[in-house]
Amino acid sequence: MESRGLRINKYISLAGVCSRREADRKIAEGRVMIDGTPASAGDRVLPGQKVYVDNEEINLVTDEVVLIFNKPVGIVCTAEKREPQNVIDFIGYPERIYPVGRLDKDSRGLLLLTNAGDLAYEITKASSGHDKEYEVRVDHPITGPFLIAMQKGVHLRDLDKTTAPAKVKKLSDNSFSITLHQGLNRQIRRMCSALGYKVLDLKRIRELDLTLDGIEEGQYRKLTAPEVAELRRKIYGH
Repeated sequence: MESRGLRINKYISLAGVCSRREADRKIAEGRVMIDGTPASAGDRVLPGQKVYVDNEEINLVTDEVVLIFNKPVGIVCTAEKREPQNVIDFIGYPERIYPVGRLDKDSRGLLLLTNAGDLAYEITKASSGHDKEYEVRVDHPITGPFLIAMQKGVHLRDLDKTTAPAKVKKLSDNSFSITLHQGLNRQIRRMCSALGYKVLDLKRIRELDLTLDGIEEGQYRKLTAPEVAELRRKIYGH
């Protein structure tokens, strides 16, 4: 640990509890204690001090874990125990982990989970702009104008935003693949709805260079140390 200690939000992140931003929220809500005293934003954790989040002692991560999980429909991307279908209980991994970003309950496919809060934060930042590829099945035949609109960008009235250009390819009469570089809430479903289509099935098949190859639905694979190092290189650019 740094000689002057670690900032409390960084400590919580490195302990694999959540991202720094989420840690700041927990601190503001009075859910974080340092040696029995409520923590404040900017506090530092010194060697020998004990940190508690929601009355549970936490410690720094020594073994970095990143999992690729093939999420089934119905599983919720949260670590919240009050959600009966939360992804953490479903996986049952022996160490504390949490999901990186979101894949809505009605969607399936590739989801990353980790105990490294800094990595999770960098991956989910909107400015990251890294590839996420999906396969989508809709309720009626795909037309040329639909593909062009999805590729150029669709105005979402409820968000008052136009989506960024995307790479789109027709796969069959009523299915297509799309590669996004942004992560608006339920973006693909909103885009399709704005064009008069309903999504029947949505599966994320790739994030960056990571795929679901060899991972059955409901199963996961732990990245090797070289794979984690390469992931960090792509995210941080070095």
